[in-house]
Amino acid sequence: MNEENTDGTSGCSKVRTGTQNEAALLALMEKTGYNMVQENGQRKFGGPPPGWEGPPPPRGCEVFVGKIPRDMYEDELVPVFERAGKIYEFRLMMEFSGENRGYAFVMYTTKEEAQSAIRILNNYEIRPGKFIGVCVSLDNCRLFIGAIPKEKKKEEILDEMKKVTEGVIDVIVYPSAIDKTKNRGFAFVEYESHRAAAMARRKLIPGTFQLWGHTIQVDWADPEKEVDEETMQRVKVLYVRNLMISTTEETIKAEFNKFKLGAVERVKKLRDYAFVHFFNREDAMTAMSVMNGKCIDGAFIEVTLAKPVSKETTWRHANGQICPSSENLIVFANKEESHPKTLGKSPTLSVRLNGQHSPSPPEMERCTYPFFPGTKLTPISMYSLKYNHFNSAVMHLDYYCNKNNWAPPEYYLYSTTGQDGKVFLVYKIVIPAIANGSQSYFMPDKLCTTLEDAKELAAQFTLLHLDYNFHRSSIKSFSPVSATLSSGTPSMLPYTSRPYSYPGYPLSPTVSLANGSHVGQQLCISHQASFF
Repeated sequence: MNEENTDGTSGCSKVRTGTQNEAALLALMEKTGYNMVQENGQRKFGGPPPGWEGPPPPRGCEVFVGKIPRDMYEDELVPVFERAGKIYEFRLMMEFSGENRGYAFVMYTTKEEAQSAIRILNNYEIRPGKFIGVCVSLDNCRLFIGAIPKEKKKEEILDEMKKVTEGVIDVIVYPSAIDKTKNRGFAFVEYESHRAAAMARRKLIPGTFQLWGHTIQVDWADPEKEVDEETMQRVKVLYVRNLMISTTEETIKAEFNKFKLGAVERVKKLRDYAFVHFFNREDAMTAMSVMNGKCIDGAFIEVTLAKPVSKETTWRHANGQICPSSENLIVFANKEESHPKTLGKSPTLSVRLNGQHSPSPPEMERCTYPFFPGTKLTPISMYSLKYNHFNSAVMHLDYYCNKNNWAPPEYYLYSTTGQDGKVFLVYKIVIPAIANGSQSYFMPDKLCTTLEDAKELAAQFTLLHLDYNFHRSSIKSFSPVSATLSSGTPSMLPYTSRPYSYPGYPLSPTVSLANGSHVGQQLCISHQASFF
């Protein structure tokens, strides 16, 4: 330990010498009977605790703690976290200087104790003006593998991954929404341990490894959200995936009503998956067992319970930092595809059909750098860039179409005039490649007052219904339109990749719109929209 330790960031005048630190930690060890050892940049307290017999606690018993003052150590932290239950192991991340790194991992003996710690200690004021964040921590044993040839079958991918990496347990592959004989171009590989997955990731780093002659993309898959059993016992919504795009909500409802007429309350379908709401849980459970694996319109479906997500604020952690997750705004999230790296989460569905969510993706870097004379420039195509180089929904939609070998989206501008003479604008978007499918065009149910906002909103709306997400980090996609407001009242349309929000106005179901010089064309808009 270093001789002095101060919390310069907090302005705290408290100074504790290394000798005092050591004495405090020795006193803690003597009082609790726990051992303490420092290795590999972390200090372990316990693991196991005195008198422990049997294997370590199961997955889900560990919590992550962030925003810890840098001059705070186990003698202060352990008593705080003991309030939630018996600590199996406390791991404090350490700097070479002797300060902590601002975060720690606390493993309890049961999942209930870990949940209790999150409930009572998240946002706890551990020192005046200093609030810690606490969230669940899970060892990740799953990798996301992207840029896989779409014609490869699950068995081929599994065999290949077993050849090039060790500890492979399973491979999860999803069929394409358009062609069920092909995969989606990515897979999830499950390993026997976090260490095995980490070693595989190191070996498969992009640019140094190829599969079938292709340079693959490799990253950690976002861990599946843990939901307590008590909450799952109340779920009466089913998540249905692997549907045909052409399958309608009416067909799904009719199929799930076959075993008991009138059991289904409503169905919400988005692209090739759907949420089926039941009036009671017993019918939902029966339908899940009966319908899982059944064929609807030529596609064999998968049916699971939708996973409720707590309405309370949840958190995610990265590199010792902790920040709010968008998932506190999601009511139902489940089985896949909210973005490619995520397994175990579907695009969200509110309990109300028109409910929406507003995620909080990482802040995009938007600044300029000096351009020095003689700097070498290379001409490139925008389509050779990655998704995170784009900041607007309009650009993402164009990029998405190109990556699917589709023609560019077609934008058709309409206008209408409000009672006060204000001109409102809305775009209709046609994707030629799918124009003959179940949805011939995309048009949001809000109007804007500027051309740029109308185009951006229409692109957002289209991407939402195409099941596309901007961010492949743990927090998902863009923010769609807010819930419909009362007549004539502007609503806020937060678009998280942009530094501002803009107002939208509800569109009447039969409002007269002008397209170019042709006035009076009638368009039927969602009946959930409000009138002016």
